[in-house]
Order: sequence, then structure tokens, then C-alpha cells
Amino acid sequence: MSARAAVIASAGFAALVLCAGCGTWSGTRLYASGTRALDRGDAPRAVTDLEQAARLLPESSEVQNHLGIAYEAAGRDADALAAWQRAVALDCGNEAAQRNLRAAEAEHAKATAAELPAR
Repeated sequence: MSARAAVIASAGFAALVLCAGCGTWSGTRLYASGTRALDRGDAPRAVTDLEQAARLLPESSEVQNHLGIAYEAAGRDADALAAWQRAVALDCGNEAAQRNLRAAEAEHAKATAAELPAR
């Protein structure tokens, strides 16, 4: 389990409470279900539920952050990066999303540098 995924267990309830006022009951339910799937290590289910939650709650930074974590767990790094960028764009005060974005950008830069030919 990644460090980002471990944070979900402790932050899951607080984020769910924040999300409860965001919009539809279905979106909130899917967010909670996707978060539980992440806690269980079920990345495919987490992606499915959180993608649906993101469609229903398009302005939720918390949903986008967890979607990024789910994408990362599923090996979809480019999608994870995009989700974290959206999360930060929606709420620049979302510290978890900021940390996840910085870590993903650092990993992306490292991978890109490794692909460059040696001089």
C-alpha cells in the first residue's frame, strides 16, 4: 500500500463529510464506495466508482484526489497526474492533492530524465 493510500483510511470519513454537501447522494455514495475499494486494495473497483463520482460531482477536489490515487494504484500514471492537477485546480487548499501532485510530477520528471540518451 502506498503512503498516499494509507492516508485514505484516516481521511476517508472527514472527506466524506466534506463531500456530503457537494451535490448528489449518488456521487457521495460512489465516492465512499471508491474510497473503501482503495482501502481494500481493489484498484479496478475504486477507479470505476470514483470515475462515476467525478462525473456526478465535477467540482469536488476530494473526489479528484482519490481518483488520482486509484489511477496510480491501477498503474495509470498519466491519468493520476491529470486527476491531481484537476484536484488542485478545483481547490488550491487541498494539501493532500498538492502533495500527491508534487510527488507525481517528481516521478514523471525522474522517468523522463531516465529515458534521455546519455551524453
